[in-house]
Amino acid sequence: MPDFTSPQGRRIAYDLTPGTGPGVVFLGGFRSDREGTKALHLEDWAKREGRAFLRFDYSGHGSSGGRFEEGAIGDWAEDAAAALELTDGPQILVGSSMGGWISLLLARAMPAKVAGLVTIAAAPDFTEDGFWVEMTEEMRAALAAEGHLDYPSDYGEPLRITRRLIEEGRKQLVLRTPLKLPFPVRFLQGTADEDVSVSTALRLLEHAEGPDMRLTLVDGADHRFSTPDCLKLIETSVAEVSARP
Repeated sequence: MPDFTSPQGRRIAYDLTPGTGPGVVFLGGFRSDREGTKALHLEDWAKREGRAFLRFDYSGHGSSGGRFEEGAIGDWAEDAAAALELTDGPQILVGSSMGGWISLLLARAMPAKVAGLVTIAAAPDFTEDGFWVEMTEEMRAALAAEGHLDYPSDYGEPLRITRRLIEEGRKQLVLRTPLKLPFPVRFLQGTADEDVSVSTALRLLEHAEGPDMRLTLVDGADHRFSTPDCLKLIETSVAEVSARP
């Protein structure tokens, strides 16, 4: 299993498939890893197309070093920026859920490395507009006192939300200041997504500025966005972005 040490000293596991450019980089979601259905499906597609492809695990996720509870959005964005340096030339970023937020941070910080963007149920600013907004005053007080809260999760172990995740996330918000995306962008969103609402996708589309942005809503698709039809749509969206000037 290949890995590298980031400039911040974190060990990041990755898989890099050689091929032609622009390469494709998959950015996974909160508590997910590079072995997910969408990442592996896109890797197979890239191999068939002869395209370069990179998938990796943020620190505290999957096979990378570190503990999940110690991480925050800025840390994972740093991990992604370091992983992007493994690639040659501008890349097409494919960001799923939290990966959508991180892809927007990369686009803002290093636009010369981005040839295009495809997001899948993008969740920008979710630490503030999701976790924090939904907390009661009692929960906020407990978070301040204990430094963390444990939430039940539909995806396995209880979800630990730390005070640092919330506070550091406020430094990474992308929907409060201008967000320029000067390359082809495709936002994909399911109407049956219980984690990221259609209103979030519409807010992102209305807030971002770019010459070629489109939002596709898939009726009945959930947050996983991993049915055969959804996976095919991700493929065709990447191919479409690749073909745009």
